[in-house]
Amino acid sequence: MTDQPDYEGAIQYALYLLRTKLPADLSYHSYEHTAEDILPAVERLARLCQVEPDELEMLRVGAAYHDLGYINNHLDHEQAGARIAAQVLPGYGFDPEKVDQITSMIMATRLPQAPTNRLEEILVDADLDSLGRDDFFMRSQQLQQELAAYGRPLTKRQWHQEQLDFLRSHTYFTEAARNLRQTAKLEHIAQIESWLEQGED
Repeated sequence: MTDQPDYEGAIQYALYLLRTKLPADLSYHSYEHTAEDILPAVERLARLCQVEPDELEMLRVGAAYHDLGYINNHLDHEQAGARIAAQVLPGYGFDPEKVDQITSMIMATRLPQAPTNRLEEILVDADLDSLGRDDFFMRSQQLQQELAAYGRPLTKRQWHQEQLDFLRSHTYFTEAARNLRQTAKLEHIAQIESWLEQGED
């Protein structure tokens, strides 16, 4: 039996890169987004979905690397992150099969999301966990600021409409995420609809 990969070492390396190499104007896709948002979300969903311990570690690695491509490129960051993972993970003892699993997880987070297995479903649901959380509107504002910094400034009304369209089209893939976040997500939809009806801009 082969030794297990150094999961924690691989995760800490990704977090180090995020902490030291990300552009400062990434107000949404920040170090905190991965370390304090996505990693806890993926651990919570994995626990609720009763995944095996080694699957949880794979999910944690996927979460740690899923936005790492932003250190190189704002566009196509999933592909860039998958390339980094493919280069780095063999050095932490990941065999080709595990590397492929993790790069597929990263690519599944690309919008529109298209997970093909349970682990990918958990990661993509964790990536958009905030859609059904109490801090949704704060996180939404951070994303609006980031997009403006990268050449997509939008009025408040334009942003509300864009967020409404996205929330309406979005689906959580796991039952656990639906149970946790769907009710609040629907409340956020109703709130934005109300703002648009009132003519807020």
